[in-house]
Amino acid sequence: MTLTAERLSELDAFLVELNRVSSAAILPLFRAEHGLTDKGEAGAFDPVTEADRGAEAAIRQMLAERYPRHGVIGEEHGEDRPDADFVWVIDPIDGTRAFISGLPVWTTLIGLRFEGEVVLGSIGQPYVGELYIGSQALGSRLMSRGQSRPLKVRPCERLREALIATTDPEGCFDGAEAGAWRQVRQTARLARTGCDAYAYAMVAAGQMDLVLEAGLKSWDVEAAVPVIEGAGGMVTDWRGERIGRDGGQLAIAGDRRCLDEALVALRRAAK
Repeated sequence: MTLTAERLSELDAFLVELNRVSSAAILPLFRAEHGLTDKGEAGAFDPVTEADRGAEAAIRQMLAERYPRHGVIGEEHGEDRPDADFVWVIDPIDGTRAFISGLPVWTTLIGLRFEGEVVLGSIGQPYVGELYIGSQALGSRLMSRGQSRPLKVRPCERLREALIATTDPEGCFDGAEAGAWRQVRQTARLARTGCDAYAYAMVAAGQMDLVLEAGLKSWDVEAAVPVIEGAGGMVTDWRGERIGRDGGQLAIAGDRRCLDEALVALRRAAK
């Protein structure tokens, strides 16, 4: 099977619809009674809300109606036909801790695999009215308040000039990873924490330069890859290899020169 430009454009338009459906399920519960429960093991807080579950269910229902032969992998409701030619990979709310804290940096991540390769993705923040969507073939764009503009990463020749981010250096990195983060942080100009996948979108938009994460699942990663690459950036593991869909350790960068400097430290903690 060949994925034509016409078919990809059709799926791109459908991805916009999926984000509208998920937004309708999530927004009434943001900064409201969201039905928080803890799905973590003893001593490990892992929050989930009715917004997480309801958004993924709404996305799955729309997929079943429009593309019943497509597969789905979601954080909340598991796998369905994961070996299909087309597979949608969903994290309905990436940043549930931010969501339950009332902070508008959570996002909805939706990626699409074709024959095992992620080809299309979106990072949506409906509370602030932003949808970052893209692919290598079509490029990436920001859709906001009825307007659309292309996304492009910015140049950053040296790590000391970089604005960098990670979600939680204390909770997400083990000892060696934390040491690598500290080394990169000490060189960089500015670091931000707690932004989850919204920081990925900021790299695509040319606002930040480098994001480092570890311990990720496929639904944490796949949607970002086409958006970043479509904007001219790169998504690698901590060895500098394209991450694809495997999760684990992640580096998102807008400029290879900045990334290469960071990899000097990151490779020592690579798994």
